[in-house]
Amino acid sequence: MLVTLTLRDMVVGRKNHYGSKSLRGTEVAALFYSLIETARLRGEDPGRYLLRAALAAIENPGTVTLPSNSD
Repeated sequence: MLVTLTLRDMVVGRKNHYGSKSLRGTEVAALFYSLIETARLRGEDPGRYLLRAALAAIENPGTVTLPSNSD
């Protein structure tokens, strides 16, 4: 069931970004969509994860922060 919902989410996301006006805009949308879905699959709140990753990147540029099950 989870796989089915995840695949459906990807198709809806792809349709939402189909009309993007630039290649870079499409790449950024795909990056964020991937991060959000990965956080969901790992059981982490996507909003909290994105905030944590953004703050880590501001504090130390180049930092890679991946979603995790523990916080």
